[in-house]
Amino acid sequence: MDHQEDSIPMDGSFIVVPKDTLSSSTTTTTTTSQEQQQQAHTTSSSAAATTVATTTSTRKTITTTTTDGKVHNGASVSLLQKELQALSTPNKVFQNWAKTFRCVPEQYYTPSTEEEIIKIIHLARISGKNVKAIGTGHSPSDLACTDGFMINTDKLNRLISVDETKMTITVQAGMKLHKLHDLLELHDLAMSNLGSISDQSVAGIMSTATHGTGAEYPSMCASVLELTLITASGETISCSKTEKADIFNAAVCSLGALGIITRMTLQCEKAFRLENKQEPAKLDDVLNNLDSIIHSAEHVRLWWYPHTDNVVVWRANRTTKEISLPAPSWRTSKWFSVHVYEALVYICRFIPRLIPTLSRFMFWATQSKPIERVDDSVKVFNFDCLFSQYVNEWSIPWSRTAEALRALDQFIESGTVTDNEDKKSTTATGTKTAAKKEAPLKVHFPVEIRFVKKDDVWLSPAYGVDSCYIGIIMYRPYGKAVPYKRFWAGYEKIMASFAGRPHWAKAHSVSPEGLEESYPKMKEFSAIRQRLDPEGMFLNDYLRRHLVVPK
Repeated sequence: MDHQEDSIPMDGSFIVVPKDTLSSSTTTTTTTSQEQQQQAHTTSSSAAATTVATTTSTRKTITTTTTDGKVHNGASVSLLQKELQALSTPNKVFQNWAKTFRCVPEQYYTPSTEEEIIKIIHLARISGKNVKAIGTGHSPSDLACTDGFMINTDKLNRLISVDETKMTITVQAGMKLHKLHDLLELHDLAMSNLGSISDQSVAGIMSTATHGTGAEYPSMCASVLELTLITASGETISCSKTEKADIFNAAVCSLGALGIITRMTLQCEKAFRLENKQEPAKLDDVLNNLDSIIHSAEHVRLWWYPHTDNVVVWRANRTTKEISLPAPSWRTSKWFSVHVYEALVYICRFIPRLIPTLSRFMFWATQSKPIERVDDSVKVFNFDCLFSQYVNEWSIPWSRTAEALRALDQFIESGTVTDNEDKKSTTATGTKTAAKKEAPLKVHFPVEIRFVKKDDVWLSPAYGVDSCYIGIIMYRPYGKAVPYKRFWAGYEKIMASFAGRPHWAKAHSVSPEGLEESYPKMKEFSAIRQRLDPEGMFLNDYLRRHLVVPK
């Protein structure tokens, strides 16, 4: 069987999930059915107990006085458990959208009010449990995973207020973007920029610095004007750029590490349509004229098809033209672009040498002719994510984009990364050390390239620098695993060599020390995290792996 294998181990960088979780063959360690039953029995027993014992997967159990002035002991734990029982599902299996990460939280809560969240936090605090909030679970990493208490924010989805004059909206932070768009449309408003999908919650996209594309448009979290946060003590904090600004600057993009965000006020603009034009181009032509292309429209993105020199240049500008859609075609139909493509990718799992041919074929079939349309902004910004996938994405200064893409192309075709330090050393000494010969890679399309204006959000990957996001993908046809680790390892090495910062929602291998070097405000963020959550209630494996510097 001609099956491509990964040859570089990643030491668990992309397969780590919290302790005592179920697992898939592609992303977690295997757990037998007998072990799962034993875990469920153990977890259920501990949840029912009046006195909660400290375990290796929990924080220190404490007795505390909360904001109601009452001392909470084992009896009050039992009382809180009874009050919250209707909101709780014990041992519910959580998995992300791509089904690449999963976990089994001890309790899975679905509150509908801030008061209920405060009670959950009090219960977690006095029983020594960790807490993570989730929205849609779209992050392709273990960012949302926990073996403690998981809070599903789906019912925190109400509109609080709209100011049509100032073009702002305040909503509960669990609201999905689809609903937000519908509410904004009723008031003739829209978000200025969007990412590729609108399935996520408002808090989820802001807390991970989700972005769209556009040389004059920053990440979406830059549109947050105010927010409300419930901390580990149960305190409710309202903050903005002018009120408690240090907490606000840390909390806007905070990965859930500071507490549970329950409300957000967002800056919008008048509703608008976009005229979208996309056309085929050649990679060298694009890279040689990149600066002019970046500024050739309000919103520009590129899709490069690896193993070819084919690129799609996607442009969109605001317009007052009437809605106009391209004629239906089999080339752009869902049965072809999704179902036929998934079947072909599945075949390539067994014959990976066909991947370059598939890349050329799909470009010819779907992108070899210009496409134009005019539609409402949301419908132009958003795309179909097709099917399950591994993804990785980093931002780099957009002045380094052409260099980085050429390095990525060279790596894919040769299987070997030549980093910038090697090049500098060769120039200085006149000698070159022979690199280990690796087999060329076979990778899926597209490599997506987007451009984002710099912002001042402390943990935004675009903090202080106009940025280019370069995203790579390996599809999982019918949920089946495909090799990706060697591709990821080389890609990350290239991005790091160009002062790259990883997208927070994606699985990556950067250490806390490395992130402190990349983010000028990381130490200030860590100090606020320690101040608001000294016991680490909101930490999980992902956050410990990337935010907590070992003492």
